[in-house]
Amino acid sequence: MPVFVVTHQHTPERCPAGDPAKGPMLLRRLSSEGAERFGVTIRAEAMIDGQHTLSMIVEAAELIKVQEFMEPFAQGGSVSVQPANPCKEIVSRGHC
Repeated sequence: MPVFVVTHQHTPERCPAGDPAKGPMLLRRLSSEGAERFGVTIRAEAMIDGQHTLSMIVEAAELIKVQEFMEPFAQGGSVSVQPANPCKEIVSRGHC
């Protein structure tokens, strides 16, 4: 399954964490069930403290699936979705 590194960043003013409606919505979206609805599997996710930046490693059959999954995040800030591979794959093919 293809791997993608996803980064989302928003301003402090648009931070959903403290919003009583958006915070729970964010957690539902990032749940296994929420991601699976889009054909996405989240392997790891973390927010960088104080930076309003979310980073994720996900798997999906196609880039478009990840972009569709991240659409609500794009409404509140920037989203970057980059194709990636595990280090083992990079070393076995001999280049990044």
